[in-house]
Amino acid sequence: MQTSVDTPAAATGSQGPRQGWLNRTVGGAGITSALGDFCYETTTVILPGFLAVLGLPPAVLGTIEGTADAVASFTKMISGYLADKLGHRKLLVVVGYGLTPIGQMLIALAAGWPLVLWGRIVSWFGKGLRGPLRDAIVIQAVQPGTRGRAFGFHRAMDTVGAVLGPMLGVALLGWVQGWNGHDGSFAFRVVLWLSIIPGVLAVIAFFTLVHDPEHSPNPRLRFFHTLRWLPLRFKRYLAAVGLFGIGDFSHSLLILAATHLLTGSTGVVHAAQVAGLLYVWRNVVQVMVSFPIGVLADRVGHIPTLIAGYVLGALTAVLTATAFALHIDSIVFLGLIFLVAGLYTAVQEALESTVTAEMVSHEVLATAVGALGTVNGAAKFISSAVVGILWTAISPVFSFGLAAALMAVGTVVLRQAAEIE
Repeated sequence: MQTSVDTPAAATGSQGPRQGWLNRTVGGAGITSALGDFCYETTTVILPGFLAVLGLPPAVLGTIEGTADAVASFTKMISGYLADKLGHRKLLVVVGYGLTPIGQMLIALAAGWPLVLWGRIVSWFGKGLRGPLRDAIVIQAVQPGTRGRAFGFHRAMDTVGAVLGPMLGVALLGWVQGWNGHDGSFAFRVVLWLSIIPGVLAVIAFFTLVHDPEHSPNPRLRFFHTLRWLPLRFKRYLAAVGLFGIGDFSHSLLILAATHLLTGSTGVVHAAQVAGLLYVWRNVVQVMVSFPIGVLADRVGHIPTLIAGYVLGALTAVLTATAFALHIDSIVFLGLIFLVAGLYTAVQEALESTVTAEMVSHEVLATAVGALGTVNGAAKFISSAVVGILWTAISPVFSFGLAAALMAVGTVVLRQAAEIE
């Protein structure tokens, strides 16, 4: 086991000839992700406003998002291992996409935080189930030298849905809000119900368009033995990702921050709409830069580009803390925060799995990607919960300032890990 995992040549994944990087599998996975993000990112953008209408504090949102991220993270670890062991990746991905619209239904029915929590858990369990397996399929559908642009394209498509869904959701929110005879939560519920449609289409798209290029079971694979013999360099990399992730709060809290800053001058519903549009702007930035970042990373190096992205992540938290400290409700300044957030998210999502693929063999690729997802999710659970709680208990300036400091430490550790061969 140790030899196969640690052999550098194996990490390139020589599984025979492949088509060009923009093949049916990469394109199909991109279309599926666009539809999937159309579904659940619509919820992400209106959820802070929905909870505000229900009278729930920031600590509740932070706890819900953090718990959902934790569920997704541990699911990623197990799903990656099971896929490597059993060889049934595509079926698990289809099931994962199917759970997202079910979670949307639960949130749409919620009258308080418990059903919102369960809906988010169901959706994020599906996200955790499908994420590492879909990424492993995409990785093995292209040559190693084009992984950056393949993932850049995939993340760009992924974010197209994250742009169109929230835009339509915010527009519908304003339209339905004008109807008479309904309580404040009605408009949010209508948007949640409509968001189920693209979620169902995502299931159909992946099932019909994506071909899994590797479907060989490995029944002798043992979970803890596999984790133990993952390369040391990869473990150092995971440590850096985890430290950064402890500060990398859910961007639902960024939307809530904009909502709070704008509410005093515009009212909560209009503030939620503007904050939602700012999140759409973040996603537009991500769409525009994801593919160019992938191409750049293929040329100059994946790890140096990822380090630059981590620096931008810390800057996002610094700017958010500054907005609260100086009581800034300028749309231009808030737009700058979401722009930087879009840049660092594009780098992070395009390159973290790509760097993972460079460090491990293809026999345990899904397990390694699952380990990456587990570290990210567990760290984000801590970050989102702590930022939300400290925001409520102390101040948003302190909570986002602490997040910035933790992300900066993770960036330094990543740079040090990159220097150790």
